[in-house]
Amino acid sequence: MAEHGASIRIRGLYKIFGSNPTAYIDAVKAGMSKEELNEKHNHVLGLKDINIDMPAGHIQVIMGLSGSGKSTLIRHINRLIDPTIGEVLVDGVDVAKMNERELREFRRHKTAMVFQKFALFPHRTVLENTVYGLEVQGVPRPQREQAARKWLERVGLSGFEDRYPNQLSGGMQQRVGLARALTNDAPILLMDEAFSALDPLIRVDMQSVLLDLQKEIRKTIVFITHDLDEALRLGDRIAILRNGEIVQQGTGQEIVLRPADEYIANFVKEVNRGRVITADSVMIRGPARTGGMTIPAKAVLEVAARMMVEARERSATVVDTDGRPLGYVDLETIVAAMVTPAGVASGEQTSRLKVAAAD
Repeated sequence: MAEHGASIRIRGLYKIFGSNPTAYIDAVKAGMSKEELNEKHNHVLGLKDINIDMPAGHIQVIMGLSGSGKSTLIRHINRLIDPTIGEVLVDGVDVAKMNERELREFRRHKTAMVFQKFALFPHRTVLENTVYGLEVQGVPRPQREQAARKWLERVGLSGFEDRYPNQLSGGMQQRVGLARALTNDAPILLMDEAFSALDPLIRVDMQSVLLDLQKEIRKTIVFITHDLDEALRLGDRIAILRNGEIVQQGTGQEIVLRPADEYIANFVKEVNRGRVITADSVMIRGPARTGGMTIPAKAVLEVAARMMVEARERSATVVDTDGRPLGYVDLETIVAAMVTPAGVASGEQTSRLKVAAAD
């Protein structure tokens, strides 16, 4: 099994849809708006100057509302859509410059895709659907079935190998889609609104399945969503798109604590900050206070506050996974960070949040 994912670097990526897209690149670079391009020249601006680094083995979330360009972007990674200009570098190799043979091999061995509508073959059983990618690659039947059974078990579908898609619930069908992608053993997993067709409880369950699997597989996962809660739960890093442009990118902590503009602030204002922000994001760096209790750096504020209240402590030392002190935090800071809306913090608390987020 591939041990980890592949790095993806997107540089200066533009996509214009129309009969002569390259003719308008310079105008778009000079500031022509999406509306003007459409009204005057009957061309549609899909993506504008996209630059993202996606480290190997991490989950990169691309989020935005309908029409923001997020699905267009993910389809450039396996070149289902050709860029107008720009680079899509996978482990340093530009996908946009691959010839037909190279692209075919890249799609078969480097990427796997999980779709919103499951995309299962109705006439194939669960097992037959799951082995499909390896079947196309020419992997011998015993080998591909062994791999498929392993991943079906890992996603909780052991015993359902001979069922057909129409005999399964939506959540189970999506588990088949995930098992099929994992059986393919590609370093890059592309997930386009993969859970958005599911009921809320099943959706949360599938998020948990993915996070648990990622601890083991360490793939590079590019996950498209319009849901901020999902983005914050899954993403090691998040890029937010609007009208084909990146408005802000960073960790979930950075985006919630320091929204780039009013558009992002409106996205994050309803977030339950106590379940998103971690102790190390609001701690004061420096010598830890002697005595007292310790809190894990990645404990979310809701958990940290509960720990301190139960221990009857007003302050605590924040420690890393090895128990080394990183700084300290007090209960007032935690409570303020939980209840202060994004962009409205003031005074000393604002300074603390900005310093902590910047560190």
